[in-house]
Amino acid sequence: MKRTIPWKQAYRSLYYATAPEPDDPPLDPKTTALLVIDVQNTYLARPERGSLATEAERAHFDAWTPFHERMHAAVIPNIATVLAKFRTAGIERMFARIACVTRDGRDRSLSQKKPGFNYLLLPHLEDPSQIVPALAPQGDEIVVTKTTDSALTGTNLRLMLANMGIRTVVVAGIFTDQCISSTVRSLADESFEVVVLDDCCAAASDEIHVRELEIINMIYCHVMSHEELLGLMQL
Repeated sequence: MKRTIPWKQAYRSLYYATAPEPDDPPLDPKTTALLVIDVQNTYLARPERGSLATEAERAHFDAWTPFHERMHAAVIPNIATVLAKFRTAGIERMFARIACVTRDGRDRSLSQKKPGFNYLLLPHLEDPSQIVPALAPQGDEIVVTKTTDSALTGTNLRLMLANMGIRTVVVAGIFTDQCISSTVRSLADESFEVVVLDDCCAAASDEIHVRELEIINMIYCHVMSHEELLGLMQL
């Protein structure tokens, strides 16, 4: 459902319930970059529901259906819109993806080796680790490969941002409560201005998505829609 409250009033946690409205973030095209995180083939791949053998498997499949609907109906199209606007305007575009260099994943961080949802074995040359075709990088757009949640911790992204004179990073992708949140916090700790596009991100559920945006908003970033961002940048 589309948010109706303006971004300066939305996603207020108890910490900022009575805070004044924030100033607009600095969005100089020369010092701003878009960072698209982890929108990879592996996260959109699904079996046929009819091929699932047990009721528990079908229930789990159904629980994830809203995520897939959000990705196809909103997140991917909205990111594509922002990418197109940034490309036309010559504003920096960057991507981060989860992938390991070794075939057996021995270079992965511990969290990606533990059993559970975050167990990931995504060799960097194989199809599951690639960015989805609708958002495929073009030309010399930078792609960093990470085996950590934070795109800063596991790569030389911070150095590249500094080398290019970037001060504001606009963040989109998945998952809001995991790699998005971790990257946002790392960027904020490195004194970057951060904007998160709420309708360009998703978590396993909308409830988790909204809760995480409330946690990080105004402390580590400003949260707004892609339309609000493009309006502020006059794109």
